[in-house]
Parts: sequence; C-alpha cells; structure tokens
Amino acid sequence: MAPGVHRIPLPLPNDGLRAVNVYAVEDGDGVVLVDSGWAIPVARDLLAGALSALDCAFADVHRFLITHVHRDHYSNAVDIRRDFHTPIALGANERPALEIIRQPHGPFEPQLGQLRMFGATALVERILALPRESMNADDWELPDEWLEPGILSLESGRTFDVVETPGHTKGHVVFHDVAASLLFAGDHVLPTITPSIGLEPVLSPNPLGDFLASLAKVRQLPDAMLLPAHGQVTSSVHARVDQLVDHHGARLDQTESAVRTGATTCFEVAEQLRWTRREKRLDELDEFNQMLAIGETGAHLALLVAQGRLSQTVDEAIYRYLPA
Repeated sequence: MAPGVHRIPLPLPNDGLRAVNVYAVEDGDGVVLVDSGWAIPVARDLLAGALSALDCAFADVHRFLITHVHRDHYSNAVDIRRDFHTPIALGANERPALEIIRQPHGPFEPQLGQLRMFGATALVERILALPRESMNADDWELPDEWLEPGILSLESGRTFDVVETPGHTKGHVVFHDVAASLLFAGDHVLPTITPSIGLEPVLSPNPLGDFLASLAKVRQLPDAMLLPAHGQVTSSVHARVDQLVDHHGARLDQTESAVRTGATTCFEVAEQLRWTRREKRLDELDEFNQMLAIGETGAHLALLVAQGRLSQTVDEAIYRYLPA
C-alpha cells in the first residue's frame, strides 16, 4: 500500500462483510499489526502465510494496535497472544464496553433493552428465540496497554498519532502516520459503506453526533491515503469524509420526514426508510441487520432531537417522536 505497509485481507465467518483488512507495518526486525482479524482457524492460517511472505512469523510481531474492540478486529490478537505473548494495545475508552462483553451474555441486554425502547419488541422476541453463541470471557481478555491520544513511536522510528474517533464505538481510535500521509482508519471511515452507529454495549446518548464530530476531527487533519478496515485503499480521507457527512445529512432529512408524515417510534421510522444499496425494506433484512438498522435510526432520531428538529417523549416505556 505504501513503503513498508502491507494490506492483509482476512475472511469473516458470515455473509455480511467478506473480509477485514489487517495492516502489517514493517518495524525493524519485525512488524506491527494494525487490527488482527476474527479468531477463526482460516484467518490465523492466512495471516501466518502473509507474514511468511514478508519473511516474518508470529514471533516477529512486535505488537497489535487495535482500532476498536469488535470481534473481527480484536479476537485474533487475543488468540495469538496466548501462544506468542504479543502485546495488545486498545483505545482506553473501550474499557467499559470490554468489561460488559466479558460478562455472560453481557453485550446483549443493553442492546435488547434499547430495541424495546425503540418499539421493536417483536424483533427482540425473535432474537431471543434464535440460537445464541455463548460468550466466553477468555475470548475477551484485557489488552496489555490502554491507548490515549498522542504520539505512539515504533521501534523503527515511524510514529503514529493516536486519534480518538468515537461513534462506531466509544473507544474507537485511528492511527495517523503524518510523515507517510497514511490513515489507518479502522471502521471510522470506510470507502463504500457507512459503519454501524448506535448499537453497542455502552450506549451513548448521541452516537451520531459523536460520529460526525469525529469525522470533523479527521477532516481537520492533513489529507492522507485511506487505509480502511473493510474495502479497498483509496487516495483521500477527506473526499470520503465529505461523502459520509453528505450521506448522514440526507438521512437526517429522510428520518425527520418520516416523523412528520406520521411515524412516532424508531421502529416505525425504520420501516419507512430503505436499507443498503439495494434499497431493501426493513422486513427484508435478517434479524441482526434489522437490529443494526433500528439502532442507526435511533441514532439519527437522537441527533434530530439534540438539534431541536424533533421532540422526544416516553410513553409506556417506548420513545415517541414528534415534530418540534
């Protein structure tokens, strides 16, 4: 992708996103890995093969720099650390989410409670009826280092500016290589899709507001090559940030319009909107993606309330929205 920087796409065990990008950054006699992939055998084997092509092995990985705590970014690092003691660094503001995830079925209850408040009780019942993977705290061990904003130096002398970018998760960080004009963007800026907003273990009162503020922060940095966690590398972070801001501006207008034409709950608004590039209805999505869609609709509604464009009340434990 750039001198000393290599993209390693690793497969994901579902039919949504096909791959997650791990970036190997040459660092003296080894490498630093930005993100790690999902802890499945095929991903670990492919990562080992990619490192071998760089004349490295897992023992030569100096550390993992993880953009956020989602499984497709974090869990492979935990698995590899058990064998090779490789240090893991994660944004400090991911600690509360990780502590919840480490509890039995911890990630689910806040999200399901939020869905009920959004008027999606029937969806909650369908989700509860699905087979659920048991959570093992050992899969979510704590990192060795909690990253704070500031300059992070590699052994080679390369430096990354660690930038907090809450929105997709509260503790998401990106790594800005100013000298090489590179941004390791994780899920914060993606080239063809928008990251999910508004559904995570630690709920934010205004997750879309957080995300847009983080986009503005990144937009103020010098432009750089975009190295995303999903999809192809592109030449300009700024260009994609502008597209994302425009997208959410249009989505805010659509969400407000749905309320003004009679939808009063988050679920009812989500039913009026269209989803994915194929313009699907909400009921055409599977349960997981319905949950994401409703969570994102809730994030747009929360920002509209914060902007004074809508008002919110609570009626029988369900959020209700009206034009301001």
